[in-house]
Amino acid sequence: FLGERGIRVCLNRPEILRMQFRAILKACAKGTIEIMFPMISNLDEFRKAKQILIEEAEAMGVAVPATGIMVEVPVVCGMAEQFAKEVDFFSVGTNDLTQYTMAVDRGHPKIAALADGLNPGLLSLIKSAADGAHKHGIKISVCGGIASDEYAVPVLIGLGIDKLSATVPAIPAVKALVRELSFAECKELAAKALEQESGAAVRALVKS
Repeated sequence: FLGERGIRVCLNRPEILRMQFRAILKACAKGTIEIMFPMISNLDEFRKAKQILIEEAEAMGVAVPATGIMVEVPVVCGMAEQFAKEVDFFSVGTNDLTQYTMAVDRGHPKIAALADGLNPGLLSLIKSAADGAHKHGIKISVCGGIASDEYAVPVLIGLGIDKLSATVPAIPAVKALVRELSFAECKELAAKALEQESGAAVRALVKS
């Protein structure tokens, strides 16, 4: 759905956004909380939302928590360095990033299978985001289906991903896999993955 969703809804209904921020800021008293803005597609959206957060934090007399963005719109990957100068962390939402990159509605019964999270073009976008994040000293995580995919995990680590947000049932297997991996070998594998022609070819490479 390429319409009014995520941060677009929030900025068009600022009274709701302010209410959400106040609730989150109250919860900060109970522990460390980080805030992540969804569906960001340009810096102006991030700045407007961050300014509202700052205003609410100042009104409540509390510190502004770390503020990151979901990287799910392809243009953000291409501008990762610009975003990383202002954002505290990145989280790549691979499900949406995949469908927006490949022009595939992942809920469509006829074409959903085309939305392959290991497509080399998509992996290249993730690498761009990771490179931009690390150049400016911020962390980058991945959530979505491929964060729990045993074929994707070594490739993502090799691309520079710092954290994987896996599904609960997959966590033990992902942890066990990560413990067995060599970072140097993952980097080499990721470089080869970027040269492949399809997601299927990347899976075959990892399997081999």
